[in-house]
Amino acid sequence: MSKTVVISVGGSIINPGTINTPFLERLKTFVTNSPLRFILICGGGINARTYMAAAKTFGVKGDSLDYIGIQATLLNAELLRHIFNAPQVQQQPKTSSFKKVLVAGGWEPGCSTDYDAVLFALKYKSDTIINLTNVDYVYTKDPKEPGAEPLKCISWADYRSMISSKWSSGLHAPFDPIASKSAQKHNLRVLCINGERLSEIEKALAGKPFIGTVIG
Repeated sequence: MSKTVVISVGGSIINPGTINTPFLERLKTFVTNSPLRFILICGGGINARTYMAAAKTFGVKGDSLDYIGIQATLLNAELLRHIFNAPQVQQQPKTSSFKKVLVAGGWEPGCSTDYDAVLFALKYKSDTIINLTNVDYVYTKDPKEPGAEPLKCISWADYRSMISSKWSSGLHAPFDPIASKSAQKHNLRVLCINGERLSEIEKALAGKPFIGTVIG
């Protein structure tokens, strides 16, 4: 059995406003040409936040918002499932037989699909998660703000001190606090890589210098 790589695919890459078909074409080429197996866990992105924002105007809150967001992750996952001709989309992580690609979406409130990526990594005994984002690094603050500095490597303790310790629906963070707490507990590494730079994944997995951030 070839090595299984767990990738958390940010919904903001899959659909930043319209479906990012050029990215999906590059992802399919990358995955198809790789000797590795992949578990792709899809975020909800703009659809999740748009629908949750609408729900908030009607007083919807708490877990109910998360359940709306989960459906957005499943829509993205269903798209990837058919692009890769993968088995039925998984939600609750469980060991499953698959040849090349397994696609997953969210399944429980109180976290983002980053936490699902942690659960899949533990299930498949992988010590590393690739977190595909729409920026090159984790930054000291919002990269859109002046003075934001890129971080090539950061410990879990330092990273967690930078972000909220609590989950809120639609939270913006490179890797969510619930997932981060679990990843630290289980000594997992998270490699944050820009989805526009898929070739950096191979470098990172080979232990070579790459454009991105190591958390852990």
